[in-house]
Amino acid sequence: MTDRTIGNRLRIARKTAELTQAKAAAAIDVARTTLVAIEQGKRRVRTHELQALAICYGTSANAILRREAVHIDLVPQFRSMARCPDDGTEQAARLLTDLVSAEVELENALGVARHRNFPRARPLLPGNVRSQAEHDAQELRVWLGLGVGPVRDIVSVMELDLGIRVYVRPLGARISGLFAHDAAVGACVLLNANHPASRRAYTAGHELGHFTSTRHEPDVLMRDDSPHSREERYADHFARAFLTPARAVKLRFEELTAGHSHLTRRHVVLLADRFAVSREAMVRRLEEVGLARRGTWDWFQSHGGITDRQAEQVLGRSHHRTENPTSRSDHVPRRLALLVREAWKKGYYSEGQLARMLRLHRLEVRDLLEGAETERSEADDIVKLPE
Repeated sequence: MTDRTIGNRLRIARKTAELTQAKAAAAIDVARTTLVAIEQGKRRVRTHELQALAICYGTSANAILRREAVHIDLVPQFRSMARCPDDGTEQAARLLTDLVSAEVELENALGVARHRNFPRARPLLPGNVRSQAEHDAQELRVWLGLGVGPVRDIVSVMELDLGIRVYVRPLGARISGLFAHDAAVGACVLLNANHPASRRAYTAGHELGHFTSTRHEPDVLMRDDSPHSREERYADHFARAFLTPARAVKLRFEELTAGHSHLTRRHVVLLADRFAVSREAMVRRLEEVGLARRGTWDWFQSHGGITDRQAEQVLGRSHHRTENPTSRSDHVPRRLALLVREAWKKGYYSEGQLARMLRLHRLEVRDLLEGAETERSEADDIVKLPE
């Protein structure tokens, strides 16, 4: 590894730790100009300096020097958004950075390249953003071969069909999700595992809207924030149009309400379950496409709402579990989980190393590796994949 590469990694680690060059230089008892030379690769860092800097930055010399490691920092993108410093955005951005770095390192160690299937961006045009979002969402569905049916697992669509890096982790109550794009690692999304599945689906759709239109600009979706900018209004409408396509909603609505004179709670529950969205999102979509009067959701809210208990009575208790937050095993996406298991089976990383890289408890890593030992012992030539 070249001095320039090591210096660049040290620079990113210092910025991640929010330390000035002067403070970092003082930590190893050198002049600031010497530290600048080290970060620029013009002066080789000595072993004791590397160890001291790693401790100062809250990392390890091993993490700095691992050849497979990719050192990126997404935090500055979010700092530029002028969010309040105490809303949890920066902490979530650091988590996203760590998860992306861990996944890319595993890919490098295994010699795997992530396939990016990114459609061309659709920049915002003058005029009605809702019309453009509706059109772009339907165009992306056609491009993906989704037709007009419901999207039952939008995370898998984003991760496996498009190649977007998607992670689900517990975040602060106000943050629904983050989106960032980096030239080296592509598009990245972090969703709040503490939110119900229907809420996470909407958040994923919202961030997919940003990926479609303004993918080089970071986004933080805050819970209960009203969209003000054109970009946010676009993403908001894109999510509804992508998850609940107008034609499919109209067809299902006609099937369920045939012979009825009023929209009932039962109709709403069945429609929301069909499209895997929240009951509020479903009613607001009905209002949007002209199948319900404006203010219908507000009327339901003022007359007792549409409760979880009512939904259970319509769908059965087993259906309601999809509204619960994720379990620990859902915090690692499927593709990343496969990379983790393969890297462990090959002996590239220990449980402890994987736990640190993925920001997981060691017990969570063991759950992730359950059955991997059996897979390793069954690695017979008959089940070997062809070259």
